[in-house]
Amino acid sequence: MKNILVVGAGGQIGSELVPHLQKIYGTNNVVAADINTSCAHHFQNGPFEVLDALDTQKFAELVRKYRVDTIFNLVALLSATGEKNPQLAWKINMGALMNSLEIARENHCAVFTPSSIGAFGPTSPKDNTPQDTVMRPTTVYGICKVTGEMLSDYYFLKYGVDTRSVRFPGIISNVTLPGGGTTDYAVEIYYGAIQQKHYICPLPQGTYLDMMYMPDALDACVQLMEADPSKLKHRNSFNVTAMSFEPSQIYAAIKKRIPDFAMEYNIDPVKKAIADSWPNYMDDSCAREEWGWNPKWNLETMTDDMLKVIGEKYKAGLLK
Repeated sequence: MKNILVVGAGGQIGSELVPHLQKIYGTNNVVAADINTSCAHHFQNGPFEVLDALDTQKFAELVRKYRVDTIFNLVALLSATGEKNPQLAWKINMGALMNSLEIARENHCAVFTPSSIGAFGPTSPKDNTPQDTVMRPTTVYGICKVTGEMLSDYYFLKYGVDTRSVRFPGIISNVTLPGGGTTDYAVEIYYGAIQQKHYICPLPQGTYLDMMYMPDALDACVQLMEADPSKLKHRNSFNVTAMSFEPSQIYAAIKKRIPDFAMEYNIDPVKKAIADSWPNYMDDSCAREEWGWNPKWNLETMTDDMLKVIGEKYKAGLLK
């Protein structure tokens, strides 16, 4: 990777991936692009472009302008948001991917597009979910992800486009709030603990889901894209995970550190149904074997760091 374009840079992953890539590859060699102009201030240190990823002409112009060799396509409406407007979710998620792949084909770029645990469905094995197994998701978000995995493989097999991706679990960040995903509670609970000493959980006790702290997610992106292609038996998409827990476990981890923290449950039926259709925990042995995936964070170390960073923001008056 020499010249990188991150599309959908203003989202939860992109807002942290861009500066991470800039530290590795150089500030001016990583271009942030997003349809939302309000996120431009996050990327003042390097180039920022306003881009609707469905605008094929503008997208292609940016790739040529910056001599891009690698596209990170992070554009997506997430699981719970997508269920409110499935037609729009399909249009945005698949339109951005198709443009990324076709522009990459024409301009000899590599493409990273994250998939998700949402690509699995209720008929997938729940425990130790294999790399290669039944995938029949019941959300439009998941359907987009499965289609995206297959389409990305197709572009590699038919056109030789260097496509790679991971199936991200829920991603937990202390920088950017999530935007309508089923696993959002695992971020929101830390803010509730710091700001109100109270949190109302939308998922029931016992709902296990794979999770990952953002620093591990950023490492996964770079490690996979820098991996020796001759060692990749899979491409789209690798299971990756760092931890699996259910609401009472993350609550207990926080309460150990904030004894007066309280949590209650008010179940969101849409999020519950989505979570119930996803794995409890995935088998990520293929990622470990093919490109050395090895997460560094667990629930305890992540909780220490989350509470420290969010607590400092709260004391500084930076939280609304």
